[in-house]
Order: sequence, then structure tokens, then C-alpha cells
Amino acid sequence: MTVALRLGEFITESKFEDLPSLAKDYGEMLIASTIASAAVGFNLSSSSIIRQLEIDRGGKPESTIWFDGSVRLPAAAAARVNAVASDAAASDDSDLRNIVHQGTTACASALAVGERLCSSGEEIVAAIVLGYETAGRISTVMQCTFKDKGFHGSIIAAFAGAAAAARLMRLSVDKTAQALLITATSVGGLNAAADTSVAREYHAGQAATSGVQAALAAARGFTVERELFEMKLGFFDCFGRDADASLITNDFGSRWNILTEMGIKLVPGGHPHHGVAEAAAKAARDAGVEPEEVELIEISRPGYAGFANPHNPTDLIGMAHSAIFFAAAGVADRDFSWIHASADKITDPRIRMLLDRVRMVAPPTSDLDRYKGGARVTIVTKDGKRTSATVYAPKGAAILGIDWIDVEAKYRTLVGKANISADNVQASLGVVRTFRQVESASALLNLLR
Repeated sequence: MTVALRLGEFITESKFEDLPSLAKDYGEMLIASTIASAAVGFNLSSSSIIRQLEIDRGGKPESTIWFDGSVRLPAAAAARVNAVASDAAASDDSDLRNIVHQGTTACASALAVGERLCSSGEEIVAAIVLGYETAGRISTVMQCTFKDKGFHGSIIAAFAGAAAAARLMRLSVDKTAQALLITATSVGGLNAAADTSVAREYHAGQAATSGVQAALAAARGFTVERELFEMKLGFFDCFGRDADASLITNDFGSRWNILTEMGIKLVPGGHPHHGVAEAAAKAARDAGVEPEEVELIEISRPGYAGFANPHNPTDLIGMAHSAIFFAAAGVADRDFSWIHASADKITDPRIRMLLDRVRMVAPPTSDLDRYKGGARVTIVTKDGKRTSATVYAPKGAAILGIDWIDVEAKYRTLVGKANISADNVQASLGVVRTFRQVESASALLNLLR
């Protein structure tokens, strides 16, 4: 059986009641997280451009644009617009192995297609969990090597959208496999562009719309090469290296990526740097140090030797990708929170005075299997004292356990910035908390207008 058929069988035949209860909880948390991030991203210029492009194009009014109740678009277009908004704010989720934001793609696609089909909350949650798992397993097979070839994580995230859409459309095993195969020959995106520009959210939009379009095409009988994943010069060969296709079905149903690899952002910015900020803040608290006393701040983390990106960020894009900023802010404020994405914090003199004192040092050599987006930060004061703190995984990592209290706080903080009433913020959060019980997505989406 081909890789695509194995995945198609898994997506099609998995039953909601057989999904782990915690995976369903995390699926609902992903909905809350994705919408919260979109609330901030909605008014960013990149998001506004894509939204207006799709509004101008128009089409059959099938699915809601979040936070713009006057507009409904074809499902693939709505998935694109909402995914761009969520990704633009850099406040969504990640597979912590490779920083693929497949939760955004799964949620934006599932909610758009689910609204189009009047799917139940239970069906949408299942689609999100299975979409997340599909993308995670494809990444596992590739051993997360796509970035070594310069590709952005959107090439993986797109499969979450395709799988979620195919599941909700109740496609056959063969047609679900074709949805994945069509996606495989449609994806793209360069990591170099995503690290320094708004190409990142453009990629997110393309991932969502490509996955939904692939499912729609497969539903109508469109077919491509059946062995496209594993064949020579196929997907695994072109985008990765040393792929082990047997890992696709290894431990199906006993291990879930949403429970082991997923992380929900509880602070803004690039997920690789959240552990840096936490460790820096802890070291600063332990040392009781003021910024003026700091001589050096050293960052050590596996897999990111020399990777710090913008040294002196001046905007959200730069801040989101700067380990230097996260370390400096963590030390200066002894904390890191949603406020650190603001212009006031990005230009804060107390933080900026520390930027040139941050150094990337050799990666750790012990306990490497414990690191999942974590880091060790050492503060060296002017009198020579050294204080270190290690964070193995950032708050919001599934492997640590995610608490609804933290997700609710994120939702209230970020959705509270959107153009909806305080009553609707609270009511919509209540719906998300029990989303698997709702009759249709409209119970939530009507509150986001």
C-alpha cells in the first residue's frame, strides 16, 4: 500500500470516540489559540491585503471571515484569509520539532469547510486532530529535514488542511489519498523569505487554500501519481532526505503528535525563542540583577548554534525572529508576555541596551533528549558572577501539559483586541471550551462578527 493510501485509510477510518480525550481537548485549545492569534493579525497590513484580494475576487458565500461578519467567501478563500491573519500575528502554535504551524492550517481549513458543510463540532474537532497528525507524520518520515534544503514549514502544514478538509467532506480512502497527493505537488515556500518578511503568513495562506482546493479537486475525481510521496524525485526525495516511509504507519493510534510535539504559544513571536525568554527571565529573577549590571547574556540551545536572526529588531517581524531580543527582554523585565510584541517594548531602552550584550554560545552536550524548543541562558554580571537557568520546553508545550486557564487568558487578551463586544469574547470562549458538543461551526463563528 502506498504512503498516501495508508494516510488516507487512517484519516477516513479513524473514529471520533477512539481519539484520545486529551487530543480532543488540545484540538479545541488549538481553535481558541488560532482565533486569538487571528484577532491580532486581522488588522496587520499583510493580512488586510490578502483579505481584500479575496473579497475583490468574491465567489459563493460559504464560510465566514473571522472578525468581519459582513463577509463570507468560498471555503478555500476563507481558509486562506483566516490562516494569514492567524499566522501574521506570530501568536498561534508550532510543532516544536521544526516550528511548523500546522494547527493554524488545520483550524482555519476545518472551520471553513465545516461551516460550508454544516459539520458538527465533533466532526470538526476530529478533522483538526487528524489533520494535525497527518502533517506531523509526514514531517516525521522526512526527519524534519526540509529546512536543510531551504523550504518553509508551510510545505508540511498544507497536509493538515488537506486531511481536515477531506475528512469533513467524507471522501473515500482513494480520494483522501488523492487530496494529499495533489497537495504534495502544489506546495512551496522558502524559509529564507519567511524569516525576514511577511512571506511567512503568505505561506500560511497558501498552505490552507492549497489543502482545501486539493480536497475539492479530489472529490470531483482529479488524480495524480499514486506513489508521489515515496517515488524517486517525489515529495520525500525533493523536499527532504533519508525519508523512512515505514514511519508513516509506525504506532498509528498509540502515539499522537498533538500530544507529544505540539506547542501553543502563550507569548508572542517565534516558538524557538520562547524557551530563551523563559530561561532568561528565570536567570534574572534568580540573580536579582538589573540591566545596568549585566556584562553578557549567553544563549545555549541544541540545533540553533549561531542562529539568532535580527540583532537589533525594529518591528514585529524582526522581534518575532530574534533570539537576541527574547533574551534581552527576559533579563530586562524578568518576564516575557504579550506586551513584548508592542512597539513600546520593541523600542524599550532598558531592553535595547542589552541587545549587544547577548551571545550565542556552544550548544549543550547533555540531556539533549529533554530539549523541545528549550534553551539554557547564562547571565554574566560586571563583577563576574554567573547565573544560569535551563528551560527544556516552553510553557504551552503539550509534553508539559497545557492548562485551559492559560489558553483562556490568551484568548481573552488577544480576542479582546478585536472589534467584537466583551460579551461576545466571553460567549465565544465558552463555545470553544465545549466545541465538540455544538451542532455546527456557526455557534462560534456568529459570535466573531
